[in-house]
Amino acid sequence: MDQHIPGTMLADRSVIRVAGEDVRGFLQGLVTADTALLTPGAPAWSALLSPQGKVLFDFILWADGDDVLIDAEATQAEPLTKRLTLYRLRRKITLQPDDTKVHWSPTGDQGVPDPRLAALGRRWLAPAGEPATDWHTHRLSLGVCEGVAELGAGETLWLECNARELNGVSFTKGCYVGQENTARMHHRSKVNRRLVVAPFTEPSNRTRTTYPERALMIELRRVEALGDALIPTWLAAALAESDPSAA
Repeated sequence: MDQHIPGTMLADRSVIRVAGEDVRGFLQGLVTADTALLTPGAPAWSALLSPQGKVLFDFILWADGDDVLIDAEATQAEPLTKRLTLYRLRRKITLQPDDTKVHWSPTGDQGVPDPRLAALGRRWLAPAGEPATDWHTHRLSLGVCEGVAELGAGETLWLECNARELNGVSFTKGCYVGQENTARMHHRSKVNRRLVVAPFTEPSNRTRTTYPERALMIELRRVEALGDALIPTWLAAALAESDPSAA
């Protein structure tokens, strides 16, 4: 009897290839990650922010020789490309869809650990294959939010998206769009609200999106009113560090 091999492709992701002269330098002044640290075995979760430090797009950056590949939400790939093109000016930079697809497995040795959280599993880029079926449930069970439906578009401060705890921002690189407010919040250790996964109830003005079929919802809650939100170990540690009395 043939053994069923589960699909690994994340069908809701697309890849953008950024190529040309000094691609890393181009992105370095725009995104939250330090592009100088990218290697084939060390991708980085990152974002393009508004000048106020609110997330417009989140994505994972991959090194591919002199090029950088952007592993992005498929519905946002075109808007992201257009936005980055605005910053290109006269630089000899191209941004084009790439044929590779994003793949994921909760276990195994293919690919590399997800740069946000090792417990998310392994991630890699490869030709198209069979779609994965349990990625979203796995991600939400670990309290990790991503994408425009959950993070919003220009609505949520990047550190409120738990970017510091999930390795989505560098505090040692040079300036980038939205850096001033992000750095100020970090140095003051003042993140008053957190994007969290919570059991599904009646939506309110703090609800970002709902997943009734999974009995879950995403909400932006004040840290003193997290209530029944899922508090994974990585977030509990951050909350305790910012408020020792809560430990």
